[in-house]
Amino acid sequence: MTLTAKQTAAPGAAQRLEPLVEQLLGGELPVRVRMWDGSETGAPDGPLVHVRSRRALRRLLWAPGELGLAEAYITGDIDIEGDLATGLRAMRHAVRERGLRPPSPGAGGRLRALGTALRLGAVGPRPPVPAARAGLHGVLHSKARDRAAVSHHYDLSNAFYALLLDETMAYSCGYWTSDAPGYGPADAQRDKLELICRKLGLRPGARLLDIGCGWGSLTLYAAQRHGVRVTAVTLAREQAAYVRHQVAERNLEHLVEVRCCDYRDIAPAPGHEGGYDAVSTIEMGEHVGDEQYPAFAGTLHAMVRPRGRVLVQQMSRGRDAPGGGAFIESYIAPDMHMRPLGETVTLLEGAGLEVRDVEGLREHYVRTVDAWRRTLEENHQEFTDLVGEETVRVWRLYLAGGALAFDERRMGVDQILSVRPETTGAAGMPDTRNGWYAASAEVPAARDGATAGLAE
Repeated sequence: MTLTAKQTAAPGAAQRLEPLVEQLLGGELPVRVRMWDGSETGAPDGPLVHVRSRRALRRLLWAPGELGLAEAYITGDIDIEGDLATGLRAMRHAVRERGLRPPSPGAGGRLRALGTALRLGAVGPRPPVPAARAGLHGVLHSKARDRAAVSHHYDLSNAFYALLLDETMAYSCGYWTSDAPGYGPADAQRDKLELICRKLGLRPGARLLDIGCGWGSLTLYAAQRHGVRVTAVTLAREQAAYVRHQVAERNLEHLVEVRCCDYRDIAPAPGHEGGYDAVSTIEMGEHVGDEQYPAFAGTLHAMVRPRGRVLVQQMSRGRDAPGGGAFIESYIAPDMHMRPLGETVTLLEGAGLEVRDVEGLREHYVRTVDAWRRTLEENHQEFTDLVGEETVRVWRLYLAGGALAFDERRMGVDQILSVRPETTGAAGMPDTRNGWYAASAEVPAARDGATAGLAE
């Protein structure tokens, strides 16, 4: 009998681990694995996963599945050679092609894994949790816990986001209207902001409530370009400070009020009977929570006047896709909840709003996230100096995985335009979509020279 090279080679860590991994996956490894001792196994043409230390296996023993793998990558115990996004895409393709399953070992599988880890010298106490992991306490979606969840992500530092984003500081899906040379992320964001203003029918003097205003991209655009009076609401202190500074820099104090508060504490439009003329909430509803969303939708309805419009831009998950996941919920957006688009539409209608238009932007988010990812890679050292290597690796994994999730339709993002009808049922909407996107004739004109000196 002639032995193959694989059979005659002295077994290294890779060969010892291979049978267990293939048993847990239900098939051959979809990637090439190189262990800390230099031994290799798996698909010769697959992405190269470098397991740099025994601690990587220890992390997987303590946290099997997605979270353990993510934390091993965050700490540098595991690396993927080459471009991370390309590697993740190839891995997912191989898993689908080979019909593999996520590991979910029973008692017997856990015992075999422990035995293999013992032979490899990988057994020991639980490795330290990376510092970038969120540690929230208290009642789910209480005001205090929601503030902590928002702070974890959005208060990372204004300098970090200023480096990651373009000059609009819009941290949401852009609207890519051109493939012309020189058209970039800032153009896509401005086109998105203009689209929102037109869908809301904004004109000078209108009162807009911007819930979850971020770094003020829509607030500042609506005030400066359209003469709109904006109440901007955010829970993140760093964001509120940034927007207030920009308001002062642009001499928009007469048009913009910034409130750092919970959406549940928003007061009606000051000195304006009947509510705001329009309400926007751009990628904030994902943070509200499942049980709280009906009340959130009720707030949108209560804050807008009859015949006023509400625009919700919100991420969704596919009908059979989980959305989020252990990594996202632990490191990026704790307590986030995504639902299929249809369920959000039902909740908005249940609050008394009439949904008039839904526009899917899923492909636009692939381009948006890819632009952020390129910025992160091209400025790696500067980002590392700002927030540290582990946080940079968190964001590299987040952006690469996010772009892939949108591309594969596991996640989506949509603009949902609604109106609050009058008690008679009248919505006051023009007859055609083109008419919807024009300035509303019902919104009062600017008062007190509101648009004087605005940039064009």
